[in-house]
Order: sequence, then structure tokens, then C-alpha cells
Amino acid sequence: MNARVIDPFKGDFPEVIEEFLEKGTARCIAFNRRGTLLAAGCTDGACVIWDFETRGVAKELHDDDCTASITSVCWSKDGYRILTSSVNKYLTLWDVCQGRKLTRVMLHQTALYARLHPGSANPSLGLACPMSSAPILVDFNSGSQHVLPFSTGTEPVHGSRSKFPDGSVVFSSATATFNKKGDLIYVGNSKGEILIIDTQTRRIQALFQVPGGALIRQIVFSKNGMYLLTNSGDRTIRVFENCLLQNKAAQALENLINGSGDSAMTGIMKWAGSQCLTLSKEFQDAVDCLPWKVACFSGDSEWIVGAPAIKGEHKIFIWSRQGKLVKILEGPKDSLTDLSWHPVRPLMVSVSLSGGALFIWAKDYTENWSVFAPDFKELEENEEYVEREDELDMKPDTERVTTAHVDEDEEVDIMTRKNYLDYSDSDDSNEGLHYLPTIPLPDSPKQQDQS
Repeated sequence: MNARVIDPFKGDFPEVIEEFLEKGTARCIAFNRRGTLLAAGCTDGACVIWDFETRGVAKELHDDDCTASITSVCWSKDGYRILTSSVNKYLTLWDVCQGRKLTRVMLHQTALYARLHPGSANPSLGLACPMSSAPILVDFNSGSQHVLPFSTGTEPVHGSRSKFPDGSVVFSSATATFNKKGDLIYVGNSKGEILIIDTQTRRIQALFQVPGGALIRQIVFSKNGMYLLTNSGDRTIRVFENCLLQNKAAQALENLINGSGDSAMTGIMKWAGSQCLTLSKEFQDAVDCLPWKVACFSGDSEWIVGAPAIKGEHKIFIWSRQGKLVKILEGPKDSLTDLSWHPVRPLMVSVSLSGGALFIWAKDYTENWSVFAPDFKELEENEEYVEREDELDMKPDTERVTTAHVDEDEEVDIMTRKNYLDYSDSDDSNEGLHYLPTIPLPDSPKQQDQS
């Protein structure tokens, strides 16, 4: 779409379903850093990678030894690796270009989702969030697993005393994520607390109490790392401003703690947490007070998106970051399982529950042709045109508009490569995997017979 004929006063967010993709039964999705590839985890254990420009299947990652449903997918920073978690308790690290399995780690419990370390191009660390136990930091090089602290106390949350066969304590469901550079881990527990943990030492550095004190189901950072979103059990989405520096956040937090004069350890952590996060806005469904299945930021962090957990309803709420509800999208009569916003463009992809199809939501563009001339008039219907008497008279050349001078002898530099920061959250935006060769899908037997 030509940017010169688009109405600039309309919000830059998706409005209608543009297309749908169907290959297997998808359950979870994730864009790569540039938004050129879309990975979808399916119920048969396959990870289908779509070329988002051509809307064709570029690669399919599948292991015959693992046919369990995929629960989450995550790209590495450079796009050459993908981490998948499945219901059979496995974390699998894939080489995207070669389509082969690099390593596999078995957890003691199914991970609801897993994340790769975002600070390095070839990460060796991963973060897994099991269904009902503390988050686990996994080293794929050594295969070691480290259980992260889930609470400031030693007792299990809500007084649970059951244990897994390996002796680890059962907790309520937890959520965790890396910050932008991966030097800190943010863990949310059932008491509405966010624990900020140093990735290297795995020690709690700060504690922040989310208003309401309800179970934290989801923690998401914006692409630029300046905002943090929580999806809580009290049916409220909250957005916080991240007050820590983007670079060397762990060191900045350490300096903040050392500069505190509080002698009590818990007091220091709470004070440090209050210096790390500041509540910006709260978002709710004011009519039905619906619980939220998934929430996320837009690529530019200007919009907040929430998909309610409604049986047989495919709804998506869009708010501005200032708290105004701007749009409610309604899709097919089917529940929604996952949602992802394109890193650069005003596009979203949602996953339906029953069929596993991927619905692409795009902006409904309205062309504005009046920008080509100040006296241009758009007509709602046909009108009879009355020609002026002097309209076709010859006019002298002095009244004609002169064209801009173009230096045809000027050399054009086609060798110097520029960095386009709109496509990335870092300066090395041109590095990494952008595209894969698209694999054409074979025709169905019915189409072959007709041909």
C-alpha cells in the first residue's frame, strides 16, 4: 500500500482478518526478530515455519521420536535457533537452516512455555516455566538445570507440602521471563509478587508487589524493554515502566542495593523493587470483567492487546498505552489459544482452538487521494462536471510547474549497508536469518484428479 494515499489520522492497529494460514493444528506461535518468519507449534509435535511475506511454508521441524503437542516456541536473537517445549516434558533446541535437532533436555514436568536467552546470538541458556513448580534455568551445553527461587520465604506458596519424585516441591503455576539483555529474570508467583533475579548468581535482588496481590499468569516485556506487562488472576492487565537501564541492568540493580541504607534484607529487596518498576496503567473489561488468556504489546509499544478466555469466542481487545479502549476485534466462533503482534508492521496473528488455523489481522486501509493536490475533491457519487470557459486555453511556459533538478551523473552507493533500527531492538539489525527457501505444498488428491 502506497503510504502517500493512506489516511494518517486512523490508528495504526489491525482491524480485519486479511488471510488465514492452515498447516497442521497449531497451538502456539512466535515471530522472529524481523517478522519475516513465523513459527507455529502443532499438536503432532511439528514446528511449522511460515515465510510471512509469501505466506508459504518455508520449513517444518519434526522429530519422529517426539510426537507430543508443542506448548511454546521461541526464536533466538539471530533467528538460527528455535526452542520448543512439549507436553512430554522435553525442551528441544533446533537448527532452523538445517532442520535438525541440536539438543534435548527432559524436565520433571511439562513446561507451559520456554524462552531462550535474548542477550546472545547463539544462546546456551533457556528459561522454562513448568505447570506447577518453580521456573527452571537450563544450560543446554551441559544439560544442567537450576530451580530458581519462587518466593522470598523457604515455605511453599499456599502451604503446599507435596513433592515430585525427585524431591522438588510443588508450587502453584509460575511465570518468568528474561529482560531485554537477559542479565535479569523476572519471576511472578501466586502472591502477586515479581521477583527480580540475577541470571548469573540466581539470587533474588529485588521484590515488587503487584497491586491486588493476585496470581501472576504472564509477564511480557515490550520490544524496546521500557515497559513490562502482567496478566494477573484478578482479571486485570497492568503495564509498568521499567526504570532500570537497558544495558547492564543487573549491575545497575546491584549498585542500587549497595547504596541502600536498610539493614533488613527483605526491606532492601522491597525498596529496590519499588525503584525498578512503576505502575503506568491498568486494563480491564469494564462490562463483563473477563479473564485474559494472553496479552502482549505492539511492536512499537503504543498498543496493548488482550485476548479474553471465552469459550467459543474469538475476541481481541486493543487499548492505547494511555488506557483508552480503541477497538474490539471479533473473529470466528472459536476460542483463541495464542496471539502475537508483528515486530514491525501493524499486523497480528491469532490461533484458533479447534482447527488450529492462524488468522492474520491487518489494518483496513482507507486511501486518501486528496494528498496529491490541494484542490483535489473526493466524490461520494457521480456528479455532472461543468467545464470552465478558459480551462483548455493555452498557458505560457512560465506558469507551468518546474520539475526538480536531478543530477544524473551522481554516483549511487549500493555497497554500503545501513542499519534499519525499525526492524530490530538492537544496532546489529542486519545480522541474522531473514528468509528461508519456501517449500511448495503438494496438491491434494482431489486437485490432482481435477487437473
